[in-house]
Amino acid sequence: MKVFISGLPLQVGEGELTEVFSDFGPVKSLRIIKDHQTKQSKGFGFVEMVNEDEAKEAIKYMNGQRYYDNIIRVNIADDKGPRPSNGGGGNGRKPRF
Repeated sequence: MKVFISGLPLQVGEGELTEVFSDFGPVKSLRIIKDHQTKQSKGFGFVEMVNEDEAKEAIKYMNGQRYYDNIIRVNIADDKGPRPSNGGGGNGRKPRF
């Protein structure tokens, strides 16, 4: 099950966060989203846990908790899948041909 985490302190790394979630069960993957240019954390990420019940337990206990000086939000990730491309740019406007 994939879990979304927001409100992460910028100093938290993927190794540390993996350890935190491993307390609830095996972590299949974890990724903190970073700015492409600065490589600094954007304050949110995703963790995929092997067992759905353990993921739900992590959500139950971690959501709304203080992590360093931040209150984090932990929820089931909204898996929207690949987004269709309209060719990029134009803010979704149709081309004028």
